[in-house]
Amino acid sequence: MPLGPMDDYLAHQTTDTFDHVFTSDRNFFDRYYFNLHNSSDDLFMVFGLGQYPNLGVTDAFVCISHGDTQHTVRASRELGSDRMDTSVGPFKFEVIEGLKKLRITCDENEWGIGFDVTWNGSQPPLEEPKSIKKSFNRTTMENARFAQTGTYSGTVEVAGKSYDVRPDKWKGARDRSWGVRAVGEAEAPGIRVTEERMHGFFHNWMPMQFDDYMIKCFIEEGPDGNRVMEEGIKVHNYGVDKDNELLGSPTHQMRYHSGTREIASATIGFANSDLTVENTALRTVNLGMGSGYINTDGWGHGVYQGPLKIEGLTYDISSPKIRAKTFGLNETLCRFDASNGDVGYGMHENFIVGIYRPYGFDAGDTMAP
Repeated sequence: MPLGPMDDYLAHQTTDTFDHVFTSDRNFFDRYYFNLHNSSDDLFMVFGLGQYPNLGVTDAFVCISHGDTQHTVRASRELGSDRMDTSVGPFKFEVIEGLKKLRITCDENEWGIGFDVTWNGSQPPLEEPKSIKKSFNRTTMENARFAQTGTYSGTVEVAGKSYDVRPDKWKGARDRSWGVRAVGEAEAPGIRVTEERMHGFFHNWMPMQFDDYMIKCFIEEGPDGNRVMEEGIKVHNYGVDKDNELLGSPTHQMRYHSGTREIASATIGFANSDLTVENTALRTVNLGMGSGYINTDGWGHGVYQGPLKIEGLTYDISSPKIRAKTFGLNETLCRFDASNGDVGYGMHENFIVGIYRPYGFDAGDTMAP
């Protein structure tokens, strides 16, 4: 149990040194996630970094949807005992002011991707309901997460083009999550193959960013539409003297690109409010394309790649059907038109695994007509 810099802070939760976490479960993780756009369909960027103490790995990535190409740069290294070292290859994540301001950089590299951006949160972070899932006698997910929208300043370079990032247009969402969920090399499922929820999962996570507030909508359902997780809340920006507004259980009408499971548009409503929001898709980052969220090529979050490995990849994303050839988690940048007249931008994360009968996905390989 080597000592590290965090051991000098009054932050211990156990009698172990700080490089140890409360559980020996191999699937413990601690992650940053960010997305960034310029309130248009020009580009959409998703980036993050994770530590996996019980796997001895830390990794980071950026995926940028730009033109007809998705550019991915990713890096992985051995974690070591210094949990304060949030750098991996060209990436570094730096907390300037906790819960409010962070700086994230990606140094120049041979793949022509680089950025130096500072994030400023627009409202207090929203702590989500804790996600807990059990499979027979084993806890397969137990994680905490908070979400927040904000603005950016700095620079982004992609495909030979440089962008001046200013907070009036450059916005996005972030989350911080930690706990237990499937990471690292795949485990044999065993008796879990008999579980109904293994056969279908419908996931939608929407931090909708407007000028003065965020609407946070979260929907997860089983294969027949049985709701397993939900959230509908309006969170006002710093300086707005209003309490959070509980909007109630979300409702949804999703429309998908033909031949895919990627949303084209959606109508979101809430049980305790007359407010509705029309989501119009502008551009999608497929996290199955090299990010590690979906292990399609041997590079998954927490999968050991050696002492240090850095890679760059490009993908053709010129149409939804081409994107659908790579199974993935869709980060879809949307314009949000609210029924109160407000217009916002942000992400509608959408994901259907296996069967989801309410929209006609009656088999694991069914696509939208």
